[in-house]
Amino acid sequence: MTPLSNSFLKAKQLKQSEAFYPLHAYVCEACFLVQLEEYESPENIFSDYVYFSSYSQTWLEHARQYTEMMVKRFGLAPSSRVIEVASNDGYLLKNFKERGFQILGIEPAKNVAQVAEDSGIPMVTDFFGIALAEQLVEQKKQADLLLGNNVLAHVPDLHDFVEGLRILLKADGILTLEFPHVLRLMDETQFDTIYHEHFSYFSLVALEKVFEKHGLVLFDVEELKTHGGSLRIFVKHEGTKSFPPSESLNRFRELEVAAGLNRLEAYETFSQKVRDKKREIITALIDLKQEGKSIVVYGAAAKGNTLLNYCGIGKDFIDYAVDRNPAKQGCFLPGTHIQVFPPERIRETKPDYLFILPWNIQNEIMDQMSLIREWGGRFVVPLPKLKIL
Repeated sequence: MTPLSNSFLKAKQLKQSEAFYPLHAYVCEACFLVQLEEYESPENIFSDYVYFSSYSQTWLEHARQYTEMMVKRFGLAPSSRVIEVASNDGYLLKNFKERGFQILGIEPAKNVAQVAEDSGIPMVTDFFGIALAEQLVEQKKQADLLLGNNVLAHVPDLHDFVEGLRILLKADGILTLEFPHVLRLMDETQFDTIYHEHFSYFSLVALEKVFEKHGLVLFDVEELKTHGGSLRIFVKHEGTKSFPPSESLNRFRELEVAAGLNRLEAYETFSQKVRDKKREIITALIDLKQEGKSIVVYGAAAKGNTLLNYCGIGKDFIDYAVDRNPAKQGCFLPGTHIQVFPPERIRETKPDYLFILPWNIQNEIMDQMSLIREWGGRFVVPLPKLKIL
């Protein structure tokens, strides 16, 4: 039972009741899609959101490299229309804007979309699906390049969303989507990636079945290091003669079958691996506290809130948290009620250990926080392998 991972609290809410929901992942024995039950509507989760992509330099560089790669590989010209679904604060589209492309962002979180609009990114503030796609087509705004990074997992009605993608994509257009790979999640026990804002966890085994139902086909796939191991898929309309299937696509299909992602048995051992990892993390923190050490959390990330709540790590272990995002500063983490401060507080209190919750960008954080070495401070990285550095 855990709270929503991004349901940060104000001080006045600390003595009020807090909603907790079962957090349990299921796998479909027919298509092998890993899913959560829907306890809260997307409107309640995403209409006012606290995640801003631009606060991660690693992610900004990832977006810049993607833009360069797509322009070079597919010869995209400024006359092309680029539409991003779940475009957040415009972190990626600004790269296409600088090159003179026609751009459009779609983002349901009003506060986040406003930041993009303020920087000159044209936005549609709404949830994406068939209805919105049809509206945009009527306005003659189909996409030459349609993309969505880490949005697919946030969609409760997957078929409505994918059909919307089909409608919005031009006949000869290209669709790219990025998402954490469930194979990496399972192999490396990345249980903190599982939280209520993520409704699904994807493999090619499952995803190709979904796209096939909507007349879309994958023609290439890349493995990315983002979010602990992700896939970027390249998709086109069924029957399009351009873009033949790549060797990489066949290789990843074979990799997933070899890992058993098309058999239920492969999923059944995950729970025990998570319990073992929980005990390992708790034991390490107990040992540090027994030595009288102070521990501070870096990064009030959604995945970190899953880890803290599942492992029962609260204020008895953690002095406070820090985050660069002003929207989170002054708030309290859901469930654990650990207070969030600006990173500058680290120098003031000089903690012995910095517990990195967004471990997927640990190198960026360790560079930013290298100052803790001045007083002998060290870093704790909980996943995918527990490390004290």
